[in-house]
Amino acid sequence: MFKPAPAKKTFKKYMVSFLTVACGVYFGILLLMFLFQSKMIYFPTRGIVCTPADTRLEFEDLMLKTHDGVKINTWYVPARNPAAGTVIFCHGNGGNMCYSLDVAENFSKMNYNVLLFDYRGYGKSEGSPSEKGTYYDAQTAYDWLMKEKKIPEREIVVMGRSLGGSIAANLAKDNSPRLLILESSFTSTPDVAADAYRIFPVRLLCRYKYNTLDYIGKIKCPVLVIHSPDDEIIPYSHGKKLFSSAKEPKEFLQIRGGHNEGFDDSKEIYIEGLKKFLEEHK
Repeated sequence: MFKPAPAKKTFKKYMVSFLTVACGVYFGILLLMFLFQSKMIYFPTRGIVCTPADTRLEFEDLMLKTHDGVKINTWYVPARNPAAGTVIFCHGNGGNMCYSLDVAENFSKMNYNVLLFDYRGYGKSEGSPSEKGTYYDAQTAYDWLMKEKKIPEREIVVMGRSLGGSIAANLAKDNSPRLLILESSFTSTPDVAADAYRIFPVRLLCRYKYNTLDYIGKIKCPVLVIHSPDDEIIPYSHGKKLFSSAKEPKEFLQIRGGHNEGFDDSKEIYIEGLKKFLEEHK
């Protein structure tokens, strides 16, 4: 006569099977996160859907060769009058520089030259993005301003948005610009990942560091940190930590709106904050 397995043994068998599958899924996700983390950090697009000309700005469309031989695309927008300075802008991790035309418009109205550039793998730039590569790309653009346009460092303002904030901070650390502006940036890539994926040991997996918090403490020029409490991607606490770690003189500008809309939702506060910072540190 058939006897059913004891309930305890059946339950134990199912639990062992469940835990085996769960562990397999968990570690499988960890492996995928480790192998494809570059896909989780960089979201480049190749198509150039607009240029400064669409905002009635004259510009030079250039290809620069980096120190490791990669050609990157840059747009140089000259001021209409004798320039008050020059802004080099490091964009975020998505799209390409055509989505940063607001920067060219805003600073052009303040009578600044503006240099936009695409990291390797973005827009018309060659190659594929990497942490070291983005640092090389920014340095190449910075060097071009000084060598080809004869712009002294004391007239250069370095600015970065989101991921670009970390690249801008690294650039300011290694050079001597007049000012540094960080907008909606983070303390480090592992910190952002830890906030987003709390059940995974992402700090141990991160190959990309982008340690803005470390860079900002080594910067000697005045720093403006811009962040919104409404930022749904990079927590407001990151901006406050960056500000706390920066050396004096420094300023914090609180805006409102989401990560990708704050500069537009808070346009009046945003523009006035930029103007004030630039005027105070001529």
